Amino acid sequence: MEAIVLAGGLGTRLQGVIGTEQPKCMAPVNNAPFLSYLFTYLDKYCTRVMLSLGYKNKAVIEWLDGQDVGFEVDYVIEQEPLGTGGGILAAIEDAETDDVVVVNGDTMFNINLREIMAFHRKQKAEVTLALKPMENFDRYGIVRPGANNVISSFEEKKPTDKGLINGGVYVINREAFLARPLKGKFSFEKDYLEQYVKDGKFFGFESDAYFIDIGVPADYEKAQADFKTLFA
Repeated sequence: MEAIVLAGGLGTRLQGVIGTEQPKCMAPVNNAPFLSYLFTYLDKYCTRVMLSLGYKNKAVIEWLDGQDVGFEVDYVIEQEPLGTGGGILAAIEDAETDDVVVVNGDTMFNINLREIMAFHRKQKAEVTLALKPMENFDRYGIVRPGANNVISSFEEKKPTDKGLINGGVYVINREAFLARPLKGKFSFEKDYLEQYVKDGKFFGFESDAYFIDIGVPADYEKAQADFKTLFA
């Protein structure tokens, strides 16, 4: 299995906590970069991991030089910000497998990647999104799956009592994705998922596994405590 890690984010909302000299994926959690925990997670499933790097990429590359992991590591560097879609596109062009996992470099959604991959292939999906059930939130948009887990719509962020959110883990069919007329800089969420959802080729895989997005200081601090147990 191959995975792409989107690891070029600026981390604007975290810069007051972690400073400006490193991307979000390198934010320290219990004295180790967040990316190291993603690597531990991916090591259970992957033979190759590709990093899509941008902001302060040298910090990531220097860290990689000292790592001994159980999978091949490659990376691409954005010469200018390409957005989430452009970051995926830059890396997936070098993929060697038909279906590629994509994870965000600032999110941990501890789902079983073998299960979502099997589901994706059974459905012959173009993209499968890992969906997390959540209550009392306003930070995330809502994903609406319909019959047979086909995603019918994406809704904007708003105060919500209960719903399914996009957990930031995807399985993408490489050929189908590359066939779309998307080039250069674009948003994976807005310009791809929302644009083509009506084609009926996007599926949702629901999981109540552990989830955290460290993009805001409160959840970044929560990760410090959670990871002591999750990665004990």
